[in-house]
Order: sequence, then C-alpha cells, then structure tokens
Amino acid sequence: MSIENLKHTDRKTVTICFANNKGGSGKTTTCSNVGASLSAMGRKVLLIDGDMQMNLTLAFLEEEKVLEYCSSEKNLYHAVKNQNDLQDYIVSAEITDLDLIPSSTLMSSIEYELFTKWQREFILGKILQKVKDSHFYDYILIDAPPTLGGWVMNILCASDHLIIPVEASPWGLFGLANMFEFLQTTREIAPQLEVLGIVITKVDERKNYVKQTRESLADLEDVYIFPAMIHVDSSVEWAQDNSKPVVTYKKNSRSAREYQSLALDIIKHLESF
Repeated sequence: MSIENLKHTDRKTVTICFANNKGGSGKTTTCSNVGASLSAMGRKVLLIDGDMQMNLTLAFLEEEKVLEYCSSEKNLYHAVKNQNDLQDYIVSAEITDLDLIPSSTLMSSIEYELFTKWQREFILGKILQKVKDSHFYDYILIDAPPTLGGWVMNILCASDHLIIPVEASPWGLFGLANMFEFLQTTREIAPQLEVLGIVITKVDERKNYVKQTRESLADLEDVYIFPAMIHVDSSVEWAQDNSKPVVTYKKNSRSAREYQSLALDIIKHLESF
C-alpha cells in the first residue's frame, strides 16, 4: 500500500506506543482493541507490530496470512534492517479505517541489526516520518515487546505518547520503576515523549490485588490512571482464537465496552497535552 499520492490534511498524526517491560500485562490486547475502537469511531489508524511474537498481527489476520508476511519481506524487520520507508510495508488489517505493519520472528535479532547503525535510536522514527507527514492517519499505535533495550528505545523515540498497561496482580507492578527510569533516560534524547497514562488490566474484583494496584499507582506523581479498567473476560480469548479484537468479535461483552470507554478517554485526555 502506498500513501504517497493521498491528500494531506491539517490534522496532526498522533503516535502512541504501548509498552511495559513486564510480560503478561495485556499490552498487545490493549493496543489492538484501542486501535479497533478508534477505527470504529471513524478515526484512521495504523498499527505497528514491534514484537517478534507477532501477537498484534495475529489479532487481526489468520495464521496462514501472518506466516506469509513473516516469511516474505513485507514486515517490520526488513523495513528497519534496510531503513526503508514504512509506507511500503502497510497492509490492511481487514477492518475499515485500520491498517497494519506486520511483525516477524526475525525481530528477535533486531538489536543486532541496530547495533552498528548510525543514530540507531532514531531509525524507526526516520522510516516512519513520511507516513506521519502525510497526515493520512489520525493515530499510529505501536506495540512494543516486553523488554528494555535499543529497540524499545527506538519505539519510544518514534512516539509522542506512551501508555503503560499494568496487570492487577501481585507481580503486576514488578519492574515499573525500571520502566520509568528507562523512560527518563529516553526523554533525554526524545523530549517530546509524554506518558499518556496507565491502564489497569486483567482485573478480577474478587481479589484484593485490584485495590492494592490502584492504591500503589495512586502514589505515582503526575501520572494519569485511566478510569476504564479492563476486567478478565473469556470473550477476549475467544476473540483472539478467531483472529479478531474483542470489540469487533463480541461488541456487547464487558471487555469490549471497557476498551471502547478507554479509547474515548484517550481521545479526551490527549486534549490536555
């Protein structure tokens, strides 16, 4: 897909990454469902799968199609390795107003590919710039892997805002201090990056972890906690099994309504920046 000849508008494309160095935080599920919710509201959205596990890609496309992109050069790994404009790697997510840049298992070696590159922290931002300058998309959402390193720094440097999903569990807050320390280091070279907020995921009201998580997060200074919490819901797993976000697979489910509410709050909260 090429966007070179598409009409430019005056609106600014907002780039948001979803990151947490702790695995299992619901990061990819949040990214995919926020993206699908925004597109349902008439916003044009581009999703970028930055994780070698390819779960964001699998959230929208059948496994056979995902493996086809993975084995070809139509994926993020080859774009970053060759420093090619990302506009040539965009595919349809098979949902109206929603596009995708697929990942690849080869992303496991992306740190090695970046190591010898000039200004390696800014490569993703550089190859994404033409897409952003087109103003074709209202939002670009990037799913980061659950690590801290050169590739995640690339993703943060290419973004305007960061959303941190945090699981409501005994280990949900583990490593969050490291995440903020890494963020502070990144902002020394990417001062435009702002924390948009934290979203609490995998909530089970029967357990005390929810209250403990909310109280602990409330102690963070100048960090917005999204009011929409995402509860544990089997509909999410069924949706994933059918390669669809839950907001399109089962629109009336509890989790679908919560993700839609979160997307609305994201739009509102962005107005404060």
